[in-house]
Amino acid sequence: MENPIISYKENYKGVIQLNRAESKNTFNKEFAIELNNSLIKFDEDKDVRVVIIEAEGKHFSAGIALDQFDEADAFQQKELLELMDRHNHTIANMKKPVISAVKGYGIANGSGLAFASDLVVAAADAVFGTTAIRVGLACLGPAMPLSRHVGRKRLMQMLMTGQNISAVEAYDLGLVNWVVEPGELRKKTFDVADELIAKNPHALAAIKEVVYRASELPYHQGIDLSTDIFTRLALHPNAKHGLESFQKKTKPQWPEENV
Repeated sequence: MENPIISYKENYKGVIQLNRAESKNTFNKEFAIELNNSLIKFDEDKDVRVVIIEAEGKHFSAGIALDQFDEADAFQQKELLELMDRHNHTIANMKKPVISAVKGYGIANGSGLAFASDLVVAAADAVFGTTAIRVGLACLGPAMPLSRHVGRKRLMQMLMTGQNISAVEAYDLGLVNWVVEPGELRKKTFDVADELIAKNPHALAAIKEVVYRASELPYHQGIDLSTDIFTRLALHPNAKHGLESFQKKTKPQWPEENV
């Protein structure tokens, strides 16, 4: 049986390929575990600066495989669903940027994976949706990252109707950063990754820390934490090198290439 997740390194990029194409890259236990493990592995790998999630086959991911809901025991069901949502925690806790390249269906837990990513590049024919309501469930895991991007009325509409939205609509809602022709999806994703690789990795990590930690605090506490994070960043050797490189109009060669 093929590995449900393929991962490899390429020029400072950690690439994670969703590899259950015959099942529209739906989540099962092994898939969820391998995805989460790959994210953690690349965050800890000093040869990786940016992580990319892409998909084999026609679709990014059509959510959780329906046969996973056969568990009758409440404890087993809770354990399963915690596993299916674990990547949401992992991506938020990672120091490195995570980019999802979405094509075809990015629905239900597939949409949640995209919404939880730091950046999203979508093919023009990609489709997003929190569709679990159609089978009598609800996309409550994807609801949390989704709620950080859209207002409450639109959040309710997406969760309660289960309607799909196009890549362009997702872009207009702030759920997608770039929409490209399908044939340009991989190139654009890798170009974005290369642009980030050129940046100070400690600055990127500081941005993630502020977005995922400080922005969730009460206003004044968030400002104070942001100041603490920025102070730590400004004292780092990479910051001094970045300022000197800018003044000299030279390309920075970061003293510490990873976090």
